[in-house]
Amino acid sequence: MPTKKSFSIRRRILALATVLLLAAAVALIVFIRDYAERAADRAFDRLLAASALTIAGAVQVEDETVIVELPFAAFAMFSGADRVFYAVEGPDGQTVTGYEDLAAQMDETSSAEPRFADIQYRGELVRVASIGRLISTASDTGWVTIHVAETQNQREALSNEILSNAIVPVIALTLLAVGLVWFGISRMFAPLTELEHELAARPPDDLSPVSVPVPVEVGHLVAALNGFMGRLQKTMERVSGLVAEAAHEVRTPLASLRAQAEVAMDEQDLEAMRGRVGRIHMGAVQASQLVSQLLMDATISHRLEAQDSEMVALWGIIEEVCQRLDGEQLERVSLEASDAARAVQVRGDRVALREMMRNLIDNGLVYSEGPVEIGAAIAADALVITVGDHGPGMDDEEKASVLERFKRGKASAGTVGSGLGLSIVSRVAEAHGGKLRFGDRAGGGLLVEVALPLTRVSRRAGMAAMAGLALAALLLVPGNAEAASTNYPAPDGSSGTVLTIVGVTDTKVFQAFVAGFQAERPEVTVTYEEMDSLPLFRQFLDGTLPVAPDLLISSASDLQLKLANDGHALAYDSPYLGALPDWAHWRNEVFGFTFEPAVIIYNPDRIALEDVPRTHLKLAELLETETEKFRGQIATYDIALSGVGYLLAAQDQTISSTFWRLATAFGRAGAQFSGSSPAILNGVAEGSLALGYNVLGSYAFARQAEGANIEIVVPDDYVLVLTRSMLIPRDAKEVDLARAFVDFALSPAGQGIAASGTALGSVVPGSTGDWTSEAIAARGRGVIQAIPLGPSLLVALDTLRRQRFLDTWKEIVSPKL
Repeated sequence: MPTKKSFSIRRRILALATVLLLAAAVALIVFIRDYAERAADRAFDRLLAASALTIAGAVQVEDETVIVELPFAAFAMFSGADRVFYAVEGPDGQTVTGYEDLAAQMDETSSAEPRFADIQYRGELVRVASIGRLISTASDTGWVTIHVAETQNQREALSNEILSNAIVPVIALTLLAVGLVWFGISRMFAPLTELEHELAARPPDDLSPVSVPVPVEVGHLVAALNGFMGRLQKTMERVSGLVAEAAHEVRTPLASLRAQAEVAMDEQDLEAMRGRVGRIHMGAVQASQLVSQLLMDATISHRLEAQDSEMVALWGIIEEVCQRLDGEQLERVSLEASDAARAVQVRGDRVALREMMRNLIDNGLVYSEGPVEIGAAIAADALVITVGDHGPGMDDEEKASVLERFKRGKASAGTVGSGLGLSIVSRVAEAHGGKLRFGDRAGGGLLVEVALPLTRVSRRAGMAAMAGLALAALLLVPGNAEAASTNYPAPDGSSGTVLTIVGVTDTKVFQAFVAGFQAERPEVTVTYEEMDSLPLFRQFLDGTLPVAPDLLISSASDLQLKLANDGHALAYDSPYLGALPDWAHWRNEVFGFTFEPAVIIYNPDRIALEDVPRTHLKLAELLETETEKFRGQIATYDIALSGVGYLLAAQDQTISSTFWRLATAFGRAGAQFSGSSPAILNGVAEGSLALGYNVLGSYAFARQAEGANIEIVVPDDYVLVLTRSMLIPRDAKEVDLARAFVDFALSPAGQGIAASGTALGSVVPGSTGDWTSEAIAARGRGVIQAIPLGPSLLVALDTLRRQRFLDTWKEIVSPKL
């Protein structure tokens, strides 16, 4: 066979490293180029989007006509090196202002989120940002589309500048790395030479660990070598011990056999010869048993060191050992165990456990003539095996010594044995984390008890049904719960883990989420403090909340966003974040988990079906023409007291050109104002109010399902939809529990609760239930306008803007407080 040529590891490493470094440099340059293009696109896209949003903010409606006074700032942000085009399209698709040919090339949009596209326009490749602005007029509701386009010269220039500035350092670093690799290889091989000399100088019987100092990289090789030599030394010691023990223990029975055989050869008396042969047979049996036990002892030692474990049904092993007994011995054995003990499994080595039980049962049969009783039971997370016999028992001073190798008790006199059986039992029990104990059997005899630990068994079976029971109880409890702190003890009786939540959701509604969460985390106690949205916001900032919250939940998502924007929220990358719509979360700090439309409710006994207003304009006209009929009979939020009320009013004012007309109609009709939806619902259901405006649909749908005398209108022009949001305060004590609750609320289980009898609505698309976002949207014909969680919500919270808005509102509606 031809000899393989030797090769240089040093050269191979250098060549491979050089190739890899060059490939990495090329890959890095490609990545930098891609990153440069993406970075340039991202920067300029933000400018385009900002320009489009600035123009969208200038869109107004006068006398049913869309007008735009183009702000100076809309184009002031561009560099001037590129060409800029724009177009504004009305709801009817006609160009209001700008470049008509640009509008003709672009589709209309019905989203407040900017969309980007690359098109060929006037002979150049341009980047276009398109954004929608929802408006509502007396005659219609629709989307105004704003397009802003820019050529891409500056983008390419920025991208090339980033790339060119990055290539030179990459090339320089690649060359430097090649030189460092060559130097490092030379230094790396020096310790290997020293290690070679140290091993070559050792005698054959020296298996001590290598102590030559080596680099960390070579240290793994030396550690593996030391480990191998350590295992080899243990094996050699075990083999040497086995040989020495076997030579010592077998020498006596073999010498006895030889002497008996020599005497038998000279024996002339037939009966005497038979006696000699019997003694020879007994000696052979003893020698054979000793050799078998020595070999089994070595086998068990090897298997326990290997730690090869599996799940084993120990009672099945006991039955297997008993089946191998001869008929007379089997009749003396009785088995008794509970059903749980028969079925339970322990983790361990099957062969070692079988040998342990065989030795225990053999000892009981050999050292007693009566029955041997074998039992099994589960006690304190352990499987307890007992073997009791009717023999002479064992003195207390012997119970420790008999566990040593080749040690036997007083009762073993005249009985064939090796003194290894109980030693094997002890080592097997200890290796499996168990305990061996000797006791005195009631009525005489020895009782051997082996306790082996069990794997942890889950106690959570059946807990998932609690969520359904709690939800059923929820639907049977009418009315509105008073704002108070409610404690939900841990289902498993634990008391040390408490999650504290402060929220604005009705307690009887929220308890369904608590029950569902505790079904998955039965060790957690939940404390829920119900408050109104604006007091929650203010008291949190003042530090005067009645409890220290781990989680804040509010329907006033603009206030939640402000808390997060001002640095009061912890970030959390929930695994369910990707399933949420983009509008239903802000970064990874504020999480929406419901889909709740703002609806109109009315009492069917107070308003005839043909008079029911199904648009915002129709409601204003109804109050204008039937002012006296509805005086004091209309209710909506007091936006100065209700955070969610202010949020909805600010969004109404942004979208609808008839908002102030409707506010004026409220004032003329002497509308009633409340701080919460439940209060309005109660008034309409009882008949003291005829109609409620901007009521949260979640509460309305749930109350209607309970049988309340109300009807619900999902407006036909536009429908505001908000999402109840969660945030984890920065100073929360139980951060992990708060994160677990966020995960639960966004998970299919939590969204299933939102889409069920709570009627809060599931915000995650594709959820199942009666109140999914798709099912709620299908109940009306209007444009669904979700209120997105984003910085735009902060505009309405500006102190001066908010105060002017409230002053104007109060002046027009003159609320009765």
